[in-house]
Amino acid sequence: MTSPLIQLSGVHRTYHLGASQVHALAGIDLEVRSGEYLAITGPSGSGKSTLMHLLGCLDTPSQGTYQLRGQAVHDLDDDALAAIRGREIGFVFQSFYLLPRTDAVSNVELPLIYAGEPVQERRQRARRALERVGLADRMDHRPAQLSGGQRQRVAIARALVNDPAILLADEPTGNLDTATTEEILGLLDQLHQSGATIIVVTHEADVAARTQRTIELRDGRVVADG
Repeated sequence: MTSPLIQLSGVHRTYHLGASQVHALAGIDLEVRSGEYLAITGPSGSGKSTLMHLLGCLDTPSQGTYQLRGQAVHDLDDDALAAIRGREIGFVFQSFYLLPRTDAVSNVELPLIYAGEPVQERRQRARRALERVGLADRMDHRPAQLSGGQRQRVAIARALVNDPAILLADEPTGNLDTATTEEILGLLDQLHQSGATIIVVTHEADVAARTQRTIELRDGRVVADG
């Protein structure tokens, strides 16, 4: 069997607030293999957001280890973490975070601009990513000219444009109505079927039910994995 794409061992995350300590994560062991589609759930304050930040290399553990593709990332500095984020992780957020005065292609190009890709190459890759999410006919539209579902599709294309190892989606349907939620979940299903590794952080049971595996957190610990 191949090595896990993600491996967390004994991960704790403690925040210091004045004289107090908040134990956001209290000993997380987790393995994720390439091609998995899983949800991270739990009540408010369970540690979902903290775990997402760690998985996305936006934060590091106070204790324990995190390996991504066999590379130890738990003790890297900010510049090294930023390099891994740009190369290995695609983020999708509830609020889209699109530039309002910029068309869809230019929004999708942003990670490639930061990576220093040449203009022609990044434009071609952005167009391919938009085609992949079904927006071949909306490439020149600005966010205000798109529906909520189309804006989230642009955000997903932006997350995919660097061919990341992991697509990390934080409440990706939180701002969408029922019909549009179904549209976006259908797209995530298609991406998973094409081989993408997808981790969805959600408090919605119907979203978690679409995935292959659900990790439930409570009080900073994994209480269910199935």
